[in-house]
Amino acid sequence: MLVCFAVWLAHKASDVFAELRVLGERAGQGAELLSRIQVPDGRDSVLSGELILPDHDPDLVPRRRVPTT
Repeated sequence: MLVCFAVWLAHKASDVFAELRVLGERAGQGAELLSRIQVPDGRDSVLSGELILPDHDPDLVPRRRVPTT
């Protein structure tokens, strides 16, 4: 009985380590994607009330930014 439990536990530990490896790979991929994001410095346009439109979404409805105070 103890041998069966030890084998089962070894399989579960192997599964956990495999999941941790995949999680590490996904974290690396997420970090790479986050490093690709370029945030424009839009402080001047927000203060002047200009429209800020992304150039990648043709279905976006433009709205004016409302300053929060």
